[in-house]
Amino acid sequence: MANLEHIRHTLAHLLATAAKEFDPAVQLGIGPTTDDGFYYDFKFTKLPTQDDFKSLERAMQKLVNKKLPMIGREIDKNEGAILFADQPFKLELLNEYAGEGKTLTAYTVGDFTDLCKGGHAVNTGEIDGGGFTLTRIAGAYWRGDEKNPQLTRIYGMAFESKDALKAHQTQLEEAKKRDHRKLGKELGLFVFSDLVGPGLPLWTPRGTVIRELLNDYVWELRKARGYQKVTIPHITKKSLYETSGHWAKYAEDLFKIETREGHLYAMKPMNCPHHAQIFDSFPHSYRDMPERYSETTMVYRDEQSGELSGLQRVLAITQDDAHVFCREDQIAEEASKIWDIITSFYGTFGFTLTPRFSRRDMKTPEKYLGSDEGWEKAESALKRLMEDRKAEWVDGPGEAAFYGPKIDFMAKDSIGRVWQVATIQVDFNQPKNFGLVFTNNKGEKEQVVMLHAAIMGSIERFMSVLIEHTAGNFPVWLSPTQVTVVPVLEKHEAAARELIEKLKAHDIRASLDAREESLGKRIRAAKEMKVPYVIVLGDKELETKTLTIEKRDGAKIENISQEEFLKKILKETAEKVL
Repeated sequence: MANLEHIRHTLAHLLATAAKEFDPAVQLGIGPTTDDGFYYDFKFTKLPTQDDFKSLERAMQKLVNKKLPMIGREIDKNEGAILFADQPFKLELLNEYAGEGKTLTAYTVGDFTDLCKGGHAVNTGEIDGGGFTLTRIAGAYWRGDEKNPQLTRIYGMAFESKDALKAHQTQLEEAKKRDHRKLGKELGLFVFSDLVGPGLPLWTPRGTVIRELLNDYVWELRKARGYQKVTIPHITKKSLYETSGHWAKYAEDLFKIETREGHLYAMKPMNCPHHAQIFDSFPHSYRDMPERYSETTMVYRDEQSGELSGLQRVLAITQDDAHVFCREDQIAEEASKIWDIITSFYGTFGFTLTPRFSRRDMKTPEKYLGSDEGWEKAESALKRLMEDRKAEWVDGPGEAAFYGPKIDFMAKDSIGRVWQVATIQVDFNQPKNFGLVFTNNKGEKEQVVMLHAAIMGSIERFMSVLIEHTAGNFPVWLSPTQVTVVPVLEKHEAAARELIEKLKAHDIRASLDAREESLGKRIRAAKEMKVPYVIVLGDKELETKTLTIEKRDGAKIENISQEEFLKKILKETAEKVL
């Protein structure tokens, strides 16, 4: 049986075959695979719509049913010029990649031949006819360049079976309901303003409660392991990033400021060079090591407007950042402490974590700073750490930062999606660039090793993941409003206010809803805001001195005393119960 990647690639060819049947004069672009299927770019002479998808799918299905072989062969530039004489985009690729004496490959399925490097099913019969569907149409510039012609891109989804496709479609429907942009607005957590600009979220009091609680939790975990807080400015001279190596790599991504005296400054896109300057301001002995700095602060990156997306991709990024300056023989211990923080934090929210070893791609050494020796030391240290912790990790060649390898933690959420979250990075390069040293036990100067560790990574992005993971049903300790008290009638309002004051005295976030609306409507409103506990206060509750509580999931707690409920919610808050 062909693997899924090969099935998806084969389906891209079948889509192109169907498109040529639909429009014989169509010009073909490229047809790669995607995370959940495939797409193909076309320049049509008659534009299809989504109404044409069924006929395109039927044409593809016929090719599947015929169990046609995928036949590949090498071709040279001359043969390619004949094969693709009426396909200008293919000829462009041919001219670019088939130099003198070089060969490319062409694959034929049925009567259709395409320029392609391969990776297909042996024959179309390996495709489950119910396992694919065409999904949407979009515009796309040829080769992603707006100076080139605009083409029509048709996307498809494909899985190994009909059931797998259906499961994925169900997941997508659930993801739509959980979209953090939708829920963030409905729950009043954050807003965007045209006057402020795209990619710059504004956090409401409700959203800020969650941000601060999350940040406090990370600090609680770090403080227990010897971290100290530092504070740095948001701008810096260009020379700081020239020395660190960031300017050469990221100059186009920086927000730049020219002062009235003509000096060039940048809004900081990361904090490590600033923290390095704090460390370097004092002499250090081997006995002083390690030093652990922590700071939650914003960084700024000039992303293209088309790449901005809710909280996932923003211009102002709040990092819960930390840097450890240590000896080489302390790498394992310090990285392991960071790992403990990460597992504690994400375990609180029920995420399943898989470490990814994000290392260099040896085929593109020009992408990375530093010596082979430094990289080998850093990569070996991280690999040993994963082995010592008996972690089941996945390999990630080419995923390293330009200055060092890292362990990226991949979190699976409640509907099965995987997100990259926290990181542990080992960096020999920036300490070398900045000349960071300590005096070792022989009285000699020795280079410092720098560990980078962000737990949430970006509060904005983590919030987007958490909102969708919980569908906005935050655990009690994190909910902006933990309790809403709803008096049945006006005569019960005084008792309701008294109860709220009692809850607030214990730092429980409680609100009153005494509006002139029906009882049912007020209860529904609290549940729509995902409030964990709605306390209904009427004659019965006042007479029995008990509480009737409706939970947001529809369950009820009846005949519980105020003291028992207070004890319950304080325990859930203190223990961060999921």
